[in-house]
Amino acid sequence: MTITSDAGARLGWNLAAGVASTSWTALVALATVPLYLRYLGIEAYGLIGFFTAMQALFALLEVGLAQTVNREVARTSTLDERRQARDLLHTLAVGYWAVAALIALITWAAAPLVARYWLTSAAIPAESVSRAVMLMGLIVACRFPLSLYLGALMGARRMVLASGIEIVMVTLANLGAIAILALLSRTIQAFFVWQALVGLLNVAVVRAAAWRAIRMEEGASAPRFDATGLRRIWRFSAAIAVTAILGTLFVQGDKVILSKIVSLGDLGRYTLAGIAARSLYVLVAPVFGVIYPQMAALHAAGDTDEIERLYRSGTRLMMAAIFPVAFFIGVFSTDIFTLWTGDVQLAERIGTVVRLLLFGTALNGAMHFPYALQLAYGKSNLAMAINLTLVIIFAPLLVLLSVRHGITGAAAAWAILNFLYLVLGTWLTHRTMLRGLGTRWILADVGIPFLIGLVLVGGGGVATQHLHLELPARMFFGVLLTGVAFLAVYPLSPGLAGFASRLFTPQSTLLSQRT
Repeated sequence: MTITSDAGARLGWNLAAGVASTSWTALVALATVPLYLRYLGIEAYGLIGFFTAMQALFALLEVGLAQTVNREVARTSTLDERRQARDLLHTLAVGYWAVAALIALITWAAAPLVARYWLTSAAIPAESVSRAVMLMGLIVACRFPLSLYLGALMGARRMVLASGIEIVMVTLANLGAIAILALLSRTIQAFFVWQALVGLLNVAVVRAAAWRAIRMEEGASAPRFDATGLRRIWRFSAAIAVTAILGTLFVQGDKVILSKIVSLGDLGRYTLAGIAARSLYVLVAPVFGVIYPQMAALHAAGDTDEIERLYRSGTRLMMAAIFPVAFFIGVFSTDIFTLWTGDVQLAERIGTVVRLLLFGTALNGAMHFPYALQLAYGKSNLAMAINLTLVIIFAPLLVLLSVRHGITGAAAAWAILNFLYLVLGTWLTHRTMLRGLGTRWILADVGIPFLIGLVLVGGGGVATQHLHLELPARMFFGVLLTGVAFLAVYPLSPGLAGFASRLFTPQSTLLSQRT
């Protein structure tokens, strides 16, 4: 029979909470980056960019287990399944903490070599760079188990709680760092020490929340080490692990390669441009965090029609927001970066890099829906094959363009690869899942928001720039065009308004569960 619950409302409010969290994270970053540049300088900020890439690379060691736990928790419907999920989380946590200790030791030993032979700095002594790299390893170790506990929390659909924790921790990490740099020590080492302390607190809080979210009834036995559970999930996890490795190389490889090819100053500029592109993930990340476990639950219930509605309407709604914002930031990038950093020359210098990164990131955001569909259907091998193909193309293209054109070449490689990802990934996905939908999905659900954003925000924004208006007036018209572009998608999308409103309606049948 079909049971109608408040799942629709939970989906909507979980999504709203996720957007609030990522929006706050982006706002905090925007507010603090100029202060980091003021207190630390562009080269030290380049070290922060290197740390971001290093953290992503070490995250590969979690071998896809966080997403596996997410899926396992999301699919639980009985007490016995809940008990298995708890045992699995306990078992994996043992391994995660052991790997965290190993990360700290390896980074500590390798730091002098990295400082001497890999990173190039004109203003920071090699010894200071070495100490900074050691502290980076400590932070990565502190944060490493975080993804596992977040996976369990997301699978239990506790996005509101996870988002609340994230908002508090991001605020503490960034505003606390600014206070330390302003009042105690203007060194990159002080920055990283504070991040390590906040990282430890973060993982402790999320761990407690995750265990509470999947708690059993009173008197239930404590979770136990479960080797059988590892054997049950290893195939799915192994494919996700390879996919995660390849995906990280795809997303973070540019920074690692650039750290060898260009100076820390250029790496810092590339990192700044990347912040503008990553602002699009304000919506992408929470949408994936909500949609993936819900698709897994619908697939377990055999509700293919509902999966297709969620897949198509969700894509169009998300891209209706992402593409206009991408065109707005791209067209007005010089104005935005001038207001943000107070450095006109810097803003003009990275304008092309910003636009290329935005284009690639917007397309990458669209592909989160096919990826969620693949994982929900248990087709992690497909995601692995797609990412392997992309990395084989990406690595030589990135090196070639970076050597010839520096950070602009790296940004161009990112844009080219994500266009290939859209075409290749969609074709491969819809050969086996929701068959025959690929062309319609690209042309209608991705293409329509793209064209509306291009014409209204891209074309209108360029026209506004030629009117020689004052900066506040230009920005006002840009924001206005962005809002109009978002609303313009609705008349061309039958049922989209109803889909958006049902997300917050408890009586919604959007996420009906078949039992």
